[in-house]
Amino acid sequence: MGFAKISLLAASLFFGSCSAWAQPPAGMVAPTPLILESDEGGQRLRRPRELAAASATITMKVDRPNGGSQKMWLGTEEIPPGRAIPRHQQLGQDEILLIQTRSAHVWLGPQERDVHAGAVVFIPSGAWISLKNTGSEDIKLAFVFSDPGFDNFIEPTSSN
Repeated sequence: MGFAKISLLAASLFFGSCSAWAQPPAGMVAPTPLILESDEGGQRLRRPRELAAASATITMKVDRPNGGSQKMWLGTEEIPPGRAIPRHQQLGQDEILLIQTRSAHVWLGPQERDVHAGAVVFIPSGAWISLKNTGSEDIKLAFVFSDPGFDNFIEPTSSN
């Protein structure tokens, strides 16, 4: 058997076995690939609370209902000037904030600093976080959780 045939056989065995990795466990629905524009996704309207929320709406982009992801969660939000994500502790999941536009002031554990469009904030599980829009225009941000679970929090505190 020539080198080309052996390489082809090895590749087909390897990539054939990779398809088994992509299969969901028994009883789970396979995730659906998504391509979403900035205004697409599941809109959630936050219910009024004692503490003012950073924004009135969150757009759920990828979660169990949108795309069927069992491994991660992605949402977007616009935060008006002067509004903040209240100080809270990340419990059970890591989170990444992607500041897409403008600037904000971030408190993360013992760190505190101004960040600007393009900044990334990594919030490990257990860390305390707060963010405030210190500018005169809305900031757009995206947030990614390492595992689903944020939907369990947002569902009872918001509506479609």
